[in-house]
Amino acid sequence: MLRMANDLMGYLIRATDGEIGGVHDFLFDDREWTVRYVVVDTGTWLPGRRVLIAPEAFGEPRWFEREIPVGLTKQQVKDSPDVDTERPVSRQHEAEVRRYYGWQPYWAVPAGGFITGAATPVMPPPTEPTERSANAPDAAPIAEERPHLRSMREVAGYGIAATDGDIGHIEDFVLDAERWRVAHAVVDTRRWLPGKHVVLALDWITDIDWEDKKVHVDLPRSRIEGAPEFDATQPVNEEYARVLYDYYGRPVRRAS
Repeated sequence: MLRMANDLMGYLIRATDGEIGGVHDFLFDDREWTVRYVVVDTGTWLPGRRVLIAPEAFGEPRWFEREIPVGLTKQQVKDSPDVDTERPVSRQHEAEVRRYYGWQPYWAVPAGGFITGAATPVMPPPTEPTERSANAPDAAPIAEERPHLRSMREVAGYGIAATDGDIGHIEDFVLDAERWRVAHAVVDTRRWLPGKHVVLALDWITDIDWEDKKVHVDLPRSRIEGAPEFDATQPVNEEYARVLYDYYGRPVRRAS
């Protein structure tokens, strides 16, 4: 199930006993392009606060109602560790949140593995979260490293650099809403190609310059210029992906 990230912004997050708030942002791992958390704006319920909820807690999205149920209570969310989502989320803060909810540390999963709500049962948070410590059995070693979580709102705006020059900027992302991974990037090329949007697969990204906010792809501008135009009113499905990969002459990537 492929969904546009921008369309998911504002989706209602519903706990087992009521509304928590709306989707404000997605945080993804810049090494695996996997969504690790949804940033929820709690609105008037918890004024001035945004909380992190991992896909492990997600139930089956209700697309027509524009909401995602989660297997958590409002009290559990209210008592969760406070994280400043306006700043890069450190591994230490991630570990605190995951210990509180009982979610497995994804950085301890073997290479190629992934965590989903269907694959990993969500353990209820401890009754007394303050008694948990880094020495708890489910705590994984926390290495000092730079943050690898990126805001989808921020990266949607990064420039696209082809092999022979700039060609546009990222406007949106296509998400695999079953595995919660980023599948494609939607690029706005209107500065060069008036009125045209195209889709690029993550396979074709060779480098991301986080300081200059630019994404490099191994395609010339001429190939991107002639790519099938993206129509936001039409679904980005497997058939569309086959057409896209066929145009670029690239093998279709299979989900691992």
